[in-house]
Amino acid sequence: MKIGPYSLENNLILAPMAGITDRPFRNLCKQFGAGLAFSEMLASNPALQKHRRTLLKADHSGETGLRAVQILGTDPTQMADAALLNQQRGAQIVDINMGCPAKKVCSVAAGSALLRNEALVQQILETVVQAVTIPITLKIRTGWDQDNRNAIRIAQIAEQSGIAALTIHGRTRACAFKGNAEYDTIKTVKQSVNIPVIANGDITSVEKAQQVLDYTQADAIMIGRGAQGRPWFFQEIQHYLNTGNHLAPVDIPLIQVTLQSHLQALYLFYGELNGVRIARKHIGWYFDHLGSLPPATKSKIYQTDSAELQLSLVNSAFELFAATSH
Repeated sequence: MKIGPYSLENNLILAPMAGITDRPFRNLCKQFGAGLAFSEMLASNPALQKHRRTLLKADHSGETGLRAVQILGTDPTQMADAALLNQQRGAQIVDINMGCPAKKVCSVAAGSALLRNEALVQQILETVVQAVTIPITLKIRTGWDQDNRNAIRIAQIAEQSGIAALTIHGRTRACAFKGNAEYDTIKTVKQSVNIPVIANGDITSVEKAQQVLDYTQADAIMIGRGAQGRPWFFQEIQHYLNTGNHLAPVDIPLIQVTLQSHLQALYLFYGELNGVRIARKHIGWYFDHLGSLPPATKSKIYQTDSAELQLSLVNSAFELFAATSH
């Protein structure tokens, strides 16, 4: 799988997810075998470029592997400037978001709302591609709603505009994250363009990863929610694709060590208070894969603002699981 001049180590990609795919999580997923990991979405609005959160999202210092950033906006010039700024900050690939269904994004006609305006899509893509020397990729949905699926047209515009790879989430904007993703549109798009196509949506098991690759003939798959609380999912998929067999399930000690290093990376990256708060959702996801935590334990973990206490409560919670697994 190649994106511009870059050959990926495999065809498993971590999706950009707001509030989730920060540098600590990207590094962890790459460590467990993700061939590429995208940053959280960065607004192209110049007023937000110097904002602390934006600067953190765009921070690649010490990042392993390729540095890939996703940008969002509706103004071709602002988008081109944002792509250039991120190139200067060290990004090696910039992705354009035309797939986000969030109301606050679509209400300003960004994200998947752009799919309704093909002329503007073309203008944005051409302007951004011409502004930088690094590969530009595009993420879309299948269309605006069930009656307006225009992914094939958008894919052809993308190819003509010089887009290096295209990710398609198998839902329309109207579907948000409800219902099941469909892969027929992705399969048809793959047949209609010559650029690499990445399939995305509902890939939550190794079998599903194999089925989606086989059915759509996509060049790669992108994993979003399936990796939350289980960064080792990439390793499990790769093993299954290579051998047809399941990798032995990760054991509790490995999960504990992984979560500990994830938490410490978050405290270091965000500072103690923000790190502890951002860690809460990740802790919840890790434990969801193990079984439910007693409510009292959970509320203590979620209420503390101390990194030391959070870490110690998490370690105690693992003792509960270790005790029940014997």
